[in-house]
Amino acid sequence: MKRKLLFGERLMLGDGKTPFNGIIPVKIRGEFSAASLHHALLRLQQKHPWLNAVISYDKNNRPSFTTDTVHPVKIPVQIISRHSDTDWEVESVKQWLIPFETDREPMMRMIWLKGEGVSELIMVIHHCLIDGGSILTLLTTLYQLIDNGDADIGQENPIKGIHDIVPAEILGNRKKRFKASLIGSIAVLGLWLTPLKKKAVERQKDYLIHWTVEEEMTAALTQLCKNSGVTMNTLLCAVLLKTFKEVRKDNAHNKISCPVDLRNINHRIKKDNIFAFGSMFVVSSNAALDFRSNLKAIQEDIRQKIKKLDHYLMLMVLEKAHPVLHKFGRFLKYGKSNNDCMFSNLGRITIPAHYKTFEIEMIYTPTVIGPLGNTTSLITSTYRGKMDLSFIASEGYVPYTEGQAIQTRIMSILKEQLQTQLQPA
Repeated sequence: MKRKLLFGERLMLGDGKTPFNGIIPVKIRGEFSAASLHHALLRLQQKHPWLNAVISYDKNNRPSFTTDTVHPVKIPVQIISRHSDTDWEVESVKQWLIPFETDREPMMRMIWLKGEGVSELIMVIHHCLIDGGSILTLLTTLYQLIDNGDADIGQENPIKGIHDIVPAEILGNRKKRFKASLIGSIAVLGLWLTPLKKKAVERQKDYLIHWTVEEEMTAALTQLCKNSGVTMNTLLCAVLLKTFKEVRKDNAHNKISCPVDLRNINHRIKKDNIFAFGSMFVVSSNAALDFRSNLKAIQEDIRQKIKKLDHYLMLMVLEKAHPVLHKFGRFLKYGKSNNDCMFSNLGRITIPAHYKTFEIEMIYTPTVIGPLGNTTSLITSTYRGKMDLSFIASEGYVPYTEGQAIQTRIMSILKEQLQTQLQPA
């Protein structure tokens, strides 16, 4: 099986040698065998063809996912002795920087931090394969199979090209095609006219600041959002914008970018599809409004932006941009950063916790870091009633001391909001 990478996938693949890795750690109590893990990974590869794929290139250097169904390469598992509860954090940062040999091996590997009665399984996977939705699908199936190697997990009908995610009547629509070409041409012209720095920001040392909000406070924050008529996503956006302004002062941009899971609006992308690319929107706060008013304004802004998103057109525009992909990558890497960070909320993870011989104690929030400009991100998820947060950054963009201050201020603002006990307007 073979298909050319879509624009977003190519952008994240880059040169095929530079790491752009997603890291998904899971803490487990109990026991399972190496054989059951290897068998589960094999069945995962059988269900999802692109987990077997390597990258091949045509004469024009255009990359494709290519699978070898005769001699597939197994997903490797590295077993490391576990010494402490923070080993997984150290290993996560390490795995950010270890590239895949994309032309000869699967773009997924497992690290097993193995201890007595407690382990962390860390899934490492190239971002050109997966988004947040893909991560949750893979995790659900993996642990189901470790528990029961004969479980019926179905078979993915993989995405084989743009025609699988954009209807033929839209792809063939003259007005849509003209509009996509026009928008693409304007975007290309803008890229060519935008001055770029000759030298990218020196990224320096990458770091991870991780923390978990206990169940009682997570429940209180959920109730606060219900009382205020906003989502948890909106609350955290508002908190993050306020935090960056207070901590970074003149270095703050009052802009955070948030990904959109296209599965929620493009039903051609199925829940079990391995798919990597979504859309993004930018959120800002209004300095003239108080915190509560900003909550309402941000909620409405997000609603309008998602409502207006023409996801089919966006995908068509991007597919027109393959000839200038290198220019787009240079723009992200060398252009002036005007975003404070990327914020992603995976929401409540509903993967079962209890199995025959083991229990999932915690699914830590996935982290990812890549080579395309500002690495600063806040990613969060909630599992077993606890909200889990990971702040990812590089010293060249946000010094570690400021990262610590950002973590502290996020939590203090959340506590302040709980103390005010916001009520519906």
